[in-house]
Amino acid sequence: MGRTLVISDIHGEITAFTQLLKQIDYQPGIDRLILLGDYIDRGENSKAVLDQVMLLHEQGATVLKGNHEDMMIKAFTSGEERPWRHWVDRNGGKETLRSYGFTEEQYMVSLDVPFERPHLLSDALEKHIEFICSLEVYKEQDNFLFVHAGVNPETPIPETEERDFLWIRDPFHNGYAGEKTVVFGHIPTKHLHKDDANHSIFFGTNNIIGIDGGAVYGGQLNCLELPGFITHNVKISDCSK
Repeated sequence: MGRTLVISDIHGEITAFTQLLKQIDYQPGIDRLILLGDYIDRGENSKAVLDQVMLLHEQGATVLKGNHEDMMIKAFTSGEERPWRHWVDRNGGKETLRSYGFTEEQYMVSLDVPFERPHLLSDALEKHIEFICSLEVYKEQDNFLFVHAGVNPETPIPETEERDFLWIRDPFHNGYAGEKTVVFGHIPTKHLHKDDANHSIFFGTNNIIGIDGGAVYGGQLNCLELPGFITHNVKISDCSK
């Protein structure tokens, strides 16, 4: 195998994702591609991103689940109002549903009647939900661990709850001291750098590497190339949509 290429938090930004794959000249069957989750929500076309991600998976890419995929699954499978509103109203689910061609009248729910999840018919959506449900939450490779959000420093990996892999923040950022280098997304790196203008990959002194460049918030989509620790990026401001 050649390089290992790691990308996270695409969030529907299909133009940046396409440009980044072209820029890094990803070669299926030669390179390893690892995607760390959050393919959907808020961005321009989540459906198109999931279509591309599924194709890459068929070609051999490792595809992990992010917390936004988890919210989407819970919204569609729990049968409860709170997960639906949590995803659609507050975390970008409405932009995702629009990318499948649904209108506000179809996916919004009224507060005046008992909750019933909207019945949204779409072969593409059903295929994507099935795919998301099959995804793993972490990948170990050599001296690296790849995950969406991080790991619980106080819990062995086999005993860690899925929620930690998808949602953990400060306890991991500040408390991790393991031997394996953890590559993660989930939190825009400007918060790790403590610099709102710095969207570059964050190399922590405690063996952690954050790669979420906050693309959906106007930052950049990052790629970490291993084993050389080479960084690639596409700035959203440079994307021609």
